[in-house]
Amino acid sequence: MNNPLPPQLIILIGGLLIPLFKGKLRLVYMLALPLFAFFNYLKLEEGIYWTYSFLSFDLVLGRVDKLSLIFLNVFIVITVIAVIYNSHVKGKMEHFSGFLYAGSAMGVILAGDLITFFIFWELLTVGAAFLILVRKSSRSLGAATRYLLVHVVGGLVLLAGIVLYINENGSADFGHIGLNGISSYFIFFGFGVNCAWPIVHSWLSDTYPESTAGGIIFMATFTTKAAIYALLRGFPGEPSLVWIGVGMATFPIFYAVIENDLRKVLAYSLINQVGFMVVGIGIGTGLSMNGSAAHVYSDILFKGLLFMSVGAVMHQTGKVKATELGGLFKSMPFTGTCCMIGAASISAFPLFSGFVSKSIIMSSAAEGNRPIVWLALLFASAGVFHHAGIKIPFFAFFSHDSGIRVKEAPINMRIAMGITAVGCIAIGIFPDQTIYPLLPFEAPVYEPYTLAHVTGQTLLLLFSALAFTLLLLGGIYPAEIRAINIDSDWIYRKGGKAFYAVMDKSLNYINALAYKSLIAGVTNNLCKMAKEGPTRAMILILTPIWEVSGVSAEQQTDLKKNLRNHVENGVFPIGITAFLSVVLLGILFFF
Repeated sequence: MNNPLPPQLIILIGGLLIPLFKGKLRLVYMLALPLFAFFNYLKLEEGIYWTYSFLSFDLVLGRVDKLSLIFLNVFIVITVIAVIYNSHVKGKMEHFSGFLYAGSAMGVILAGDLITFFIFWELLTVGAAFLILVRKSSRSLGAATRYLLVHVVGGLVLLAGIVLYINENGSADFGHIGLNGISSYFIFFGFGVNCAWPIVHSWLSDTYPESTAGGIIFMATFTTKAAIYALLRGFPGEPSLVWIGVGMATFPIFYAVIENDLRKVLAYSLINQVGFMVVGIGIGTGLSMNGSAAHVYSDILFKGLLFMSVGAVMHQTGKVKATELGGLFKSMPFTGTCCMIGAASISAFPLFSGFVSKSIIMSSAAEGNRPIVWLALLFASAGVFHHAGIKIPFFAFFSHDSGIRVKEAPINMRIAMGITAVGCIAIGIFPDQTIYPLLPFEAPVYEPYTLAHVTGQTLLLLFSALAFTLLLLGGIYPAEIRAINIDSDWIYRKGGKAFYAVMDKSLNYINALAYKSLIAGVTNNLCKMAKEGPTRAMILILTPIWEVSGVSAEQQTDLKKNLRNHVENGVFPIGITAFLSVVLLGILFFF
């Protein structure tokens, strides 16, 4: 081994120093960090690195194999691209948050034990929340709060599963887990929250669009892809993942078609594409899981390119809704071209990256005699062409002329989009020289450019385009309207308020009642008794003595007043103190 440094720590520790730099020096420094991490990535050979003892466990910061290497590769690549895209941003917090997020994701990928894995997994949540908060709007504050709540719950479930798993197996090693006990189900669900499974998915569409124009590039990459890695590592071949993935690939299409916010359209599209990856993991063959890994790489690039294109539009126009845009290709031809390349890639056009990765998963479903799964993925492929392949570039850059005239995106944004666009095309044309050598699992050689694959996919896309055109011309295609679409987040948005109201009326009522009866009642009376009891007892004892001694009523009043003062101050005449001491000793002697 060549003694490389941990790439995740290069990004994390280096990110802490970003506030110390200014201007161009900061940009040079931020570019140097992922490039230095990539240099150390190149030095990594398969094996175990950076092991430390903690209590009775070995914490492994570097478990390196082909699965972790392909994820680490694309994570570093997208970090470099994101740094270039965001280089115009002056806010130090946004840059720091991005590096915290990226370094945490790399830590997840390289973790060789569940304890280290969980630490970096939770840091992912912190980095993402910061990237939402730095937008500094009321909507981003609410979105960040909801993001934290959802992921804290998911993290607690995952932690419970990890603790139980370690207790059951006596080891914290992170390898194949499988669904074979309560601990594994907790871990499985914990992964599923970050993967945006159906029902628990809405945190993604709710929060990602509230990030900054550049921050969403990080967000579209790390959380869901780290979860895909975790499923590939821990639950390969789990049959339930096939149907979970089918649900993810199909249902977001309906939301994306009617959504007006283009970043939300892409958020739903992200869930759709992750669904393909989950299906590949569930099928569990070497070919299908290679398809999932390949599609992770492709998706990070083409989805990043689409988010960058829409982010550039938002940066230049301040608008991101389909009803407010249109005709921008005249003003932003380069951004529009990059957007169309991203759209062609996600739609799996031949010669673009999505074609050489998504087709592996669909072929695995067909070869595995899963006709329903294959048909569902075919439907999802047609749907994604509608909502991301056509809708995004059409409504932003073509459609009607909105009258908006702006300059092309800043040069740094164009460089980042250009690099990513070239990557999408290079992978699509030369998969055997780019992405296929990185695939981690043993599988038969896959050839994407067969006559059946090319003609089948081309016909699917042509008929999808025809359907879109006919629906649009016929006025049947769902109109883009200014509205809020209700998703499963409605459950905890409204349900949370209702739960709070019920708890407020019930628990707070019980609390008030308990305070009134116990604190203000019993406790207050006990305190009063403790304070006034000795005085009253002494007055009760001394009053008969005063009566026998012929003390007048006026004198008794003065004596009682003086006695209260003595008790309150804790000071008594020596005679009274001696008398009480004798009485106390007599009582003790008697008993």
